[in-house]
Amino acid sequence: MRILHTSDWHLGRSFHREDLLAAQAAFVDHLVETVAAERVECVLVSGDVYDRALPAVDAVRLCNEALERLAAHTRVVLIAGNHDSARRLGFGSALMDAAGVHVRTDFATVGEPVVVGDAAIYGVPYLEPELVRHPWELDERSHAAALTEAMRRVRDDAARHDRLSVVLAHAFVTGGESSESERDISVGGSSQVSASVFDGVDYAALGHLHGAWRIGDRVRYSGSPLAYSFSEERHVKGSWLIDLRADGVAAEFVEAPVPRRLARVRGRIDDLLADPSFDEVEDRWLQITLTDARRPSAAMERLRRRFPHTLVLGFEPEGGGADGGRTWSERVRERSDLDIAGDFVAEVTDGPATGAERALLHEAFEAFRRKEAMA
Repeated sequence: MRILHTSDWHLGRSFHREDLLAAQAAFVDHLVETVAAERVECVLVSGDVYDRALPAVDAVRLCNEALERLAAHTRVVLIAGNHDSARRLGFGSALMDAAGVHVRTDFATVGEPVVVGDAAIYGVPYLEPELVRHPWELDERSHAAALTEAMRRVRDDAARHDRLSVVLAHAFVTGGESSESERDISVGGSSQVSASVFDGVDYAALGHLHGAWRIGDRVRYSGSPLAYSFSEERHVKGSWLIDLRADGVAAEFVEAPVPRRLARVRGRIDDLLADPSFDEVEDRWLQITLTDARRPSAAMERLRRRFPHTLVLGFEPEGGGADGGRTWSERVRERSDLDIAGDFVAEVTDGPATGAERALLHEAFEAFRRKEAMA
């Protein structure tokens, strides 16, 4: 069986105020062309179809067009990610089944496969631990517990038949690397789940991380089709073309079109404006960090004369400061929302957050996560 694994479209997202809808439409064209040329039997979309729970009208229109065009060539199985509203994305899913577009957003149906040819395809949407803990009677509130229970249900059903088993899941699986553009999903300090949870299935098509990570032959991330942060500067974007057989998996990465390449450069402004070694990045979207001892005047205006697609401008004087010259993204990377909020409290109160204040912040974050997941 031949499948095409893609994820994290984030339709409607911009890149530092640059509208990406035309680039996302070009990716849809590429996807449809690939499906037709490669005779793909099923397209898997592993979550984060939209960038937010209430997507813009243009994003919804593009999604509708993409699914209509794909359905003319193949079957589609699609799950909700942590950016999607499960209820809104799942609207009309029973009707869409008849058209060969199978939208799976309800955690209660994870053990009910879509059968395509010789394969049983199980959609496991993003599982918010707090929302599944009580219905599934889990011992703990964690991503590991939620996904383990989902996979138990998948295996129970798979054991009843003799088909290839494919799972779509939206989670942070150990072995992949995060970027700055994924939303933090940590609960109780942990967001990662072991890849062993997928043991026994023929292929696990993962979504959430924006890089095309190979966790194993049978467990992969396709990554996002476009770069959504400068931390993805070196990513190669695209989809996995998977030939699935009982005796193994053959995988080929199909690169997606690149609307404009990214680059991050740093240096003194006079050097950046004069050095010919920067010629090759003049047409790229740029994140520029200036290292002048003093902040140059009209820096963005001057830089854009040579680098018209400069989007982000930072200032880190040579020698650094108390923070060692690290960028904001470097200072907050791998820190939870709660820790960052605690730093803010410390900044404005001249003292660390108390236990009661951290408990209140934790309660606020959890309430927001539950509200968003139920939107």
